[in-house]
Amino acid sequence: MQLDHVTIRTRDIAGTRAFFETVFDLEAGDRPEAIRRIPGCWLYSEGKPVVHIIGSNGLGAGQTAEAIDHVGFRMTNYAAFRDKLERLAIRYFTMDLADIQERRLFLRAPGAPLLDAVFSEPVPEPF
Repeated sequence: MQLDHVTIRTRDIAGTRAFFETVFDLEAGDRPEAIRRIPGCWLYSEGKPVVHIIGSNGLGAGQTAEAIDHVGFRMTNYAAFRDKLERLAIRYFTMDLADIQERRLFLRAPGAPLLDAVFSEPVPEPF
């Protein structure tokens, strides 16, 4: 397992993007089709999206505007990890990004931010 990305929630997408591009020499790049409805951008280093920026408009009660939204971990063996979550009765939700051939499992540790387990595996064709 390795750290895959961090997602930052902000009211100032353009300013946050410019900061990371300038300070860390990151470059804006493509985002998967399935998440383009969410305002934001992905910033790349050495061809990999390492900082995801999303807008914080319309937050619910108790949520702050600027925060680390979630942390992603690059992992292997989607089916085995999903089975493990089932065995441990850990709630999760899935997201398949067919255009970049990634499968994701989102879960929470007690008292922790959202965690994103990222797998580079073929996405099954819909029925």
